[in-house]
Amino acid sequence: MPAHLDPRLLRAFVTVAAELHFTRAAARLYVAQQALSRDVRRLERELGSELFVRTTRQVTLTADGERLLPYAHAVLQAQDDLLAAAGQTRPLLVDLNSPGLPTPRRVLHRARELAPGHELMARYESGLTGAAEQLLAGRLDASFGRFAGLAPALRSGLGHQPVRYEPMALVLPEDHPLAARAEVPLAALAGETVYAGAGNPRTPEWTDLARSLFEGRGIALAPPAPLAVGDEEFQRIMARTRHPILAVVDFPPLPSTVLRPLVDPVPLSPVSLVWRKGLVHPGLDALRRAAALVAEEEGWLRRSPECWLPDRDTAVMAVP
Repeated sequence: MPAHLDPRLLRAFVTVAAELHFTRAAARLYVAQQALSRDVRRLERELGSELFVRTTRQVTLTADGERLLPYAHAVLQAQDDLLAAAGQTRPLLVDLNSPGLPTPRRVLHRARELAPGHELMARYESGLTGAAEQLLAGRLDASFGRFAGLAPALRSGLGHQPVRYEPMALVLPEDHPLAARAEVPLAALAGETVYAGAGNPRTPEWTDLARSLFEGRGIALAPPAPLAVGDEEFQRIMARTRHPILAVVDFPPLPSTVLRPLVDPVPLSPVSLVWRKGLVHPGLDALRRAAALVAEEEGWLRRSPECWLPDRDTAVMAVP
């Protein structure tokens, strides 16, 4: 018998025992099915017992699996109680980027419903690059944004879970020539200068995504502008420059502007839930579960063949 058992292996075992289906159990644990199968096999080797009978039609517990199950539940419940007690000493600090963006807000609201006994506090850091440094320093616990747009040195200390492919859009002055269209084809932007946060040190991942989108299409990236704080300043700068602003389809409405989706192709902004590696907090568990539930309900991770997404983001978002 091993001197110590990794609780992760026990959690893999009890989840498969509950589902009696490796694919569903892997989805519950946010891991690949192959990784889950490896964990179960490792536990079986360490215990010297076969815990499941696997056939092409079904998965069932062996007699040894039946005997182990209540003890595994007891160990994991003790661990959960310990983590919950530790988590109650402080809230989970969750960056939602900006107050009006619905994707992070919806995930946070669902997480609060799933974990009513824990405090999940919203913060607003404006962009994932700005938040990432706070995450690594322990001053934030979770954020949302384009994970592939972070520098490798930042990504190495962070974990992420894909949440949504957000269709992109333009914010236009209501008297702009393109405002009369219900949708704006990317080809119609040729010759335009579009603002995408250039010069904002908190959001270079967004500017980089815009630069990839504009390349080869005759669309100019607007030069850095003073960072506008608040709707009134945002509108004032927009009225002065007259530049369309790259946004997402759920961008909050602003007076004297219209929001028009981009098409032909539909460009996507990939959103991940991001956290510091090694963080253990019941609020993070609820946040990850909430992200998976809302994404499944809303179809947030489905893509049509007509969409646009850089290859780098496609690879990163495919990681389980």
